[in-house]
Amino acid sequence: MNLTPHFAVEEFACHNGEQVPESLIPNCRRLAENLEVLRVHLGKPVVIVSGYRSPAYNKGIGGAPKSQHMTAIAADIRVPGVSNDDVADVIEHLIKVGKMQQGGLGRYEGWAHYDVRGTKARWDNRRDGHRG
Repeated sequence: MNLTPHFAVEEFACHNGEQVPESLIPNCRRLAENLEVLRVHLGKPVVIVSGYRSPAYNKGIGGAPKSQHMTAIAADIRVPGVSNDDVADVIEHLIKVGKMQQGGLGRYEGWAHYDVRGTKARWDNRRDGHRG
């Protein structure tokens, strides 16, 4: 099922094979609509590294007990040809200018995390602790 022109709900499925529950599709659509803004702005595909996580899967990988991934409002993403730090910087800019929803933005070695929790949260989990 397409959520936006460039995102299908299947892209957000849990790594254990569980699909996004029907009750959480509206959350996933809101996330996808915001990621669509990023995709159009960059003119490049946005790869979903991790989207929805079932509570059992989240616990099994040591995810945060109240992870936004469990409610399908979070995604860890990469954009081919764009550094993860630059992806996070662009998201920050798009939030600032009102094109993307305020939410969580995390910086990691292999991806950027974005969620549509509605309140500002920022963190940096890169190994070197670099703050941009």
